[in-house]
Amino acid sequence: MSPSELELLCVKPAMTLRDALQRMEQVSRGILLVLDDKGSLARTLTDGDLRRAILKGVGDTSSLGALPVARPIFVNESANAADVLRIMDAHQIDHLPVLDAVVRPIDVIFRRELSQRIWLSSPHLGDEETAFVEEAFKTNWIAPLGPHVNAFETEMASHVGVGYAAAVSSGTAAIHLGLLLLGVKPGDTVFCSSLTFVGSCNPILYAGARPVFIDSEPSTWNMSPAALEQAFAWAKCENRLPACVILVNLYGQSADMDALLPICSHYGVPVLEDAAESLGASYKGKSSGAFGRLAVYSFNGNKIITTSGGGMLIADDPDLVVRARKLATQARESAAHYEHIEMGFNYRMSNVLAGIGRGQLRVLTQRVAQRRRVFERYTQAFADLQQIQWMPEPDGYHSTRWLTCFTLTGKNAPDRCKQVMKALERHSIEARPVWKPMHLQPLFSGAPYFSHAPGTDISAHLFQAGICLPSGSNLSEAEQDRVINHLRHALTMGEERHALA
Repeated sequence: MSPSELELLCVKPAMTLRDALQRMEQVSRGILLVLDDKGSLARTLTDGDLRRAILKGVGDTSSLGALPVARPIFVNESANAADVLRIMDAHQIDHLPVLDAVVRPIDVIFRRELSQRIWLSSPHLGDEETAFVEEAFKTNWIAPLGPHVNAFETEMASHVGVGYAAAVSSGTAAIHLGLLLLGVKPGDTVFCSSLTFVGSCNPILYAGARPVFIDSEPSTWNMSPAALEQAFAWAKCENRLPACVILVNLYGQSADMDALLPICSHYGVPVLEDAAESLGASYKGKSSGAFGRLAVYSFNGNKIITTSGGGMLIADDPDLVVRARKLATQARESAAHYEHIEMGFNYRMSNVLAGIGRGQLRVLTQRVAQRRRVFERYTQAFADLQQIQWMPEPDGYHSTRWLTCFTLTGKNAPDRCKQVMKALERHSIEARPVWKPMHLQPLFSGAPYFSHAPGTDISAHLFQAGICLPSGSNLSEAEQDRVINHLRHALTMGEERHALA
């Protein structure tokens, strides 16, 4: 609800019933909020209340103050969508005002919105997935491996311009395999971007290695070359150069490869490119995922294309990919019986899921365009608000805008972010904080961390001041308008409170 619409819903007790009916027809919300002289909510008023009063003989020129007293039903700012729905059901009502600490209305929630949840990034299927899946069923080839797996690997490698690919059960599994393929052993050091999902670095622990986390830079939100230089200088002095650097491409955008790769090359350390969130992006004309010695993609349900769950490991070195496939299939040796001389994993993708992936890959370019359009509509809608700073996209980068992300300016940004996300959640709109950096996670307490500059923790700031908005390629303009309206209202309320503080 926009601030102007909320203002129209608020009326004074002196208003006549006739004027109230006209106002109710004007706003078309089925409710008015009657405020006392202090601006606090005195009662809610529905069109039914007005018509019943007229039928009982109250003249339409009478004031609203002449109506029987009715205690308002409301929620406070801490209520979530489930709380709101429970109260609506208990009182058999379809709208509920939200009041601040001094009982002033700051929002109104309507039942029909709660039944139409807007997700952060929901799966978006095309027209071809069904045909591939039906083929798998018709041929009874639904078990792991099969022709769709082989075709998906070939098609993915061709699409991103690398030589070979191995389809696996998740992006996390792909990273684990990648670390093993690059020779990471127990006790080794592995550098990793701090601002990422935990799936990027849990495999470091699987391998028995020790993580060192690297801060982000403000111009891309990805790994800071300055912080990486500091980490390498420290590691050299400590005689613990990393066995690998996991370089994450965040929220659909590549890291600054021209700055980062030469640093790793100088120290002779291979790069595992975590492109789980950036399939379809490019950096200076080259596909995201085509820069590391190995790279991984994720096809989790919220990714830009999905197989419901799954991942892919890619490389130009055929020997690495052949070994990845072996390790992902319980490390079975070539023998008529089941022979094993090393530990393996059950990490391969099924033929059914690969069929879904083949269909999804055919619409990848379209999905990128749709998500970029979602981002553009957000930026256009909030072009007048200086408190919003969008995730930047430098020249030469082509982000998928997998998620549209922004930060709020000002010292109270963390509190305002929480208020904004709570306000959106009350209206059944999913928004989330930017990833909590790994160096702040209890799981990795004590792991070394190198910031972008002395006293400047970029990734921590992005977490504290950042929000991810609904960004799905299947987000309709009407749904996005709903997000925009509620977000503007929440931001306006937050700015007003900040000014009063």
